[in-house]
Order: sequence, then structure tokens, then C-alpha cells
Amino acid sequence: MAKGGAGDVNGDRLTAVLRPVRAGNGFEEALEQVLQVLRLGLVPAGGRLPAERDLAERLRISRVTLREVLKVLQDQGLVESRRGRYGGTFVCRRPENPGGDELRRRVASLDVEDALRFREVLEVGAAGLCADRGLDGPGADRLRAALAATHDAPLADYRRADTLLHLTLAGLAGSPRLSAQYAAVRAEVNGLLDCIPLLVRNLEHSQQQHTALVEAVIEGDAEAAREVMREHCSGTAALLRGFLS
Repeated sequence: MAKGGAGDVNGDRLTAVLRPVRAGNGFEEALEQVLQVLRLGLVPAGGRLPAERDLAERLRISRVTLREVLKVLQDQGLVESRRGRYGGTFVCRRPENPGGDELRRRVASLDVEDALRFREVLEVGAAGLCADRGLDGPGADRLRAALAATHDAPLADYRRADTLLHLTLAGLAGSPRLSAQYAAVRAEVNGLLDCIPLLVRNLEHSQQQHTALVEAVIEGDAEAAREVMREHCSGTAALLRGFLS
């Protein structure tokens, strides 16, 4: 793998978000999907997006259209282009806390309660589906690895690891449509979470819930998995409401 590249692991993570766009709105839909990749932290700050040829093939757009998308992102300070042997398009580091003005702007453009309710419906459903279907060995290993990454993540990278755990669970539910819808609503929720501080006590509680959730899913206890996930989503919603009120 080339130094700084997205690599096969990131490529697999991007599958839940990047999909062929409709011809009528190729540029707009491609921009939306790449923005989701950035907001979800699927490629970390300093990491490289897939090569232009790969991205264009995934989105089923021309490389000319893709370059227009990347130009918009570069103008917004979200990515930067580098030349040379290890060149490519790299994700820029964002401020850790955009602050109250940014939070108010994002809240004004989003029906927060609807987003939180929809997120809970999708998350609880995905947890129950995974537990009911039962995970095979590789599926269980993927879920355990995603959980371990949240435990090992430094504070600055925690939300990215948390997002990847939830995306992994959604992906294992066996419904590409559910996975795509979850990625979209999670990107909206992350836009709000990025505006509030990381609270150590909240993260410790979340980790306890994550562990209980993964255990319930792997053991096939759908009722417990749904209940843990419902509580987990309620906690996030309460935290956001506290900062938004």
C-alpha cells in the first residue's frame, strides 16, 4: 500500500457510502456522497482519498466531473491536492470544536428531532436484525475489531472510531438500503456532535453500552441488543438536546 493511501481497509468502509449516482444529478449527488465520507471520518485527517480513477468508477461519473467535486471541497478547505510520488487528494484537519455559532447554523438547517428519531429507528432495527440473523465468524470478528478500535482510540479520534463501529453494525444487518440510510443520517448527527465537547464520563458510559451491545448481538439476543441500542441512542439525543437548548 502506498504511503498515506486509503488502502483496502478504507475502500471497504467507503462501500456503505459511495454508490453509483443518477445521471441527472451526477455532480450534486457525487458531492453529497464524498461530503458524507468526510463527515463520517471514513478517511481520517491527513489520510488520502481513493485515487481519482477508483472514485470515479465507484460513483459512475467522469473524471472531469469528479475533479469539479474535488475542486469544491478544496475551495472549502476540506481537502488538499498534493503532487509527487505519494501525491493525491488528502483530507484536511478540521477544528475540534467549531463553536456555538457553527452549532446554531447547523441546527437551523436540520430538523434535529427528526434526525435523532430516524437514527434510533435505524440503529435499533440494525441491532435486532444482526442478532436475529446471527453473525458468521468473519462478521463477528469485524464487529469485535470495530469495538476494540473504540477502546484503543485516543480522545481526538474517538468519534471516528465510534462512527465506524456503528457503520459496521449497520453493514452487517444485511440490508444495503438500511446501511446507506444510516450513513446519511449519521453524517447529519456527526455534524452536530462535532460542535460539542467530548465528555470523558459520557464516553465511558458509551463504551459500556457498546460492549453490552456487541455481546448481545454476537450471542443472538435480539431483545437485549435492541434495548441497549435504544438506550444508547437516547443518551446521545439527551446530550445533544442539552447543548442545543
